[in-house]
Amino acid sequence: MKGSDLFVRCLENEGVEYIFGVPGEEVLDLLDSLSRSKIKFIVTRHEHGAAFMADVYGRVTHTPGVCLSTLGPGATNLITGVADAYLDKAPLVAITGQADQEKTHKEAHQYIDIVGSFKYITNWNTIIKRADFIPEIVRKAFDIAADAPGAVHIELPEDVAEEETGKVPLQRKGKGHISSPGEDELNRVAAFLKNASMPIILAGNGILREEAFPELKEFVDRTGIPVATTFMGKGAIPADSHLYLGSVGIQEKDYIICGIDVADLVICIGFDPVEYSPRFWNPEASKNIIHIHSNHPVVDSSYLPEFILIGSIKETLKHLVTYCDFKKEIPEYFRKLKGIIEGELESFGDDMSFPMKPQKILYDIRKCLSRGDILISDVGAHKLWIGRLFPAYEPNTVIISNGLASMGFALPGAIAANLVLPEKKVIAAVGDGGFMMNLQELETARRLGCSFAVVIFNDSKYGSIDWKARIKFNRSFGVEFSNPDFVKLAESFGAKGVRIDRAEEFAPLLKKALEDGGIWVFDVEVDYSENMKLSQKLKGDVCKF
Repeated sequence: MKGSDLFVRCLENEGVEYIFGVPGEEVLDLLDSLSRSKIKFIVTRHEHGAAFMADVYGRVTHTPGVCLSTLGPGATNLITGVADAYLDKAPLVAITGQADQEKTHKEAHQYIDIVGSFKYITNWNTIIKRADFIPEIVRKAFDIAADAPGAVHIELPEDVAEEETGKVPLQRKGKGHISSPGEDELNRVAAFLKNASMPIILAGNGILREEAFPELKEFVDRTGIPVATTFMGKGAIPADSHLYLGSVGIQEKDYIICGIDVADLVICIGFDPVEYSPRFWNPEASKNIIHIHSNHPVVDSSYLPEFILIGSIKETLKHLVTYCDFKKEIPEYFRKLKGIIEGELESFGDDMSFPMKPQKILYDIRKCLSRGDILISDVGAHKLWIGRLFPAYEPNTVIISNGLASMGFALPGAIAANLVLPEKKVIAAVGDGGFMMNLQELETARRLGCSFAVVIFNDSKYGSIDWKARIKFNRSFGVEFSNPDFVKLAESFGAKGVRIDRAEEFAPLLKKALEDGGIWVFDVEVDYSENMKLSQKLKGDVCKF
């Protein structure tokens, strides 16, 4: 068979369901081979969107999502989404075409060094120089993407795609097992936990990636140790657990940091520093820390663990809990802290002012979703409110880009989530700036028959940058713009558009939209004066309560 046929057979062998991408001349052989495959090729309207779809596919399935582009500009358009998967550790395989290898040693049409360009945003990337190498390279790529986890990249030149080969896909063997720490180490850690007077768990994205949330819940229920999560760790423990305190993630000293301040031990489980720099919660490097992760901790002057338990998070927690012969009572301080954080969102439930407060928009969204439904957050001021306040009751039900933190993430992400989990209701929460970066994928969603709602937080500016500038300079510059008529825009794509004119309208209309199905775009004017009110409040001594 030719190389492209073998490549597709290898992808089938890896269990690939979808490839998201944009066609190009240098991938014509690969597309021809895909046309005879059970793999569904999803034609997107921009490579940016294709990469984000693959990113979110990887997050919700825990298997690599796949995106495809041609050479040159097609490949460079993938970079933002690939980098997002790299920093957020979402399993993703990017495939790019390339010109014949005889052209790559000299200046040629659309040729740039894509492997070199992807070097710093992937865990591994390579060019296939002979068709016979395809089975080993594809297997390695998927193993690294799933186990590292994160983004990898394969470049397939068009002459290699055309080349004849007698190779076949590699037979899949058993998945590797990461061991857990030994008995002596677990005993010492359990004793350290027992002697702590006010321990707190900081749960990160690693728990969701490794599906270790049942083990975390058992560990928390057995020991009585309260939990804070990162933004990307939301849902690792149900928000209505009496031991869940809230989420960390903003640079100002938020209420949840008060809990870490008084803690004499922070147990970091599945925590990645890219989620929230340790300098924000341990600036003096004074905290006792236990590191539980499949990866060795990144060297950081504010992150110097007393104990490092490296191995499967699931297995480590499963074994560690058997050594913990204690159950702690949650301190009164933590009880009060939990009440304050929960009360902040609830206090806006009856706020009918318009433009709508961001807290009220989120309160209404939460009421319209069941525990297992999905909110995908784009990047902007609304993301900080979602991260702080939006309750997640199950894992992977609040999906946030927080490593690269790229605008344009949520709409493509909603498409992927709806394809994989059609039984769940999906809402993409976007700023007007982020929505306009990938709005063309509304056509993709319509073509695929997707069903989800997009809620636009409309303030006619880059709200989070306006917020930061006002904090730093007491004014902002270069952040304002005008918007199209979002209702007409949605309708031009075959979606349904709704402009909210009164706060009372929003929840009933959103609930009906989710029940009716189809693609809905809600234009909601937001009152972001709440941003500076929050910053002013957090300037005070928030820990005195």
